[in-house]
Amino acid sequence: MSPDSVLSAVQSAIFTVITVAAPPLALGLTVGILVSLFQAVTSIQEPTLAFVPKIIAVLVAIMAFGAFMLTTLLEFMQNLLRDFPNLIIPR
Repeated sequence: MSPDSVLSAVQSAIFTVITVAAPPLALGLTVGILVSLFQAVTSIQEPTLAFVPKIIAVLVAIMAFGAFMLTTLLEFMQNLLRDFPNLIIPR
């Protein structure tokens, strides 16, 4: 197992995690900023107002981007399992 192959596998894993997590996180962040701005403008300090829209936004993002996320994870796992012998036995 060479350091280059391990580094390549770890780099691919990190890129896959970022790619899969980005859509729900970006939508949750956007909704959170909008809700915070709304709360600051209207002086409403209801705690549930901050959480419920973000939870709904993340669920909508998972439903909208779920196929893309699943395809990305499946491709990563297929590539990892295909290259697994090369990771264990150096050539």
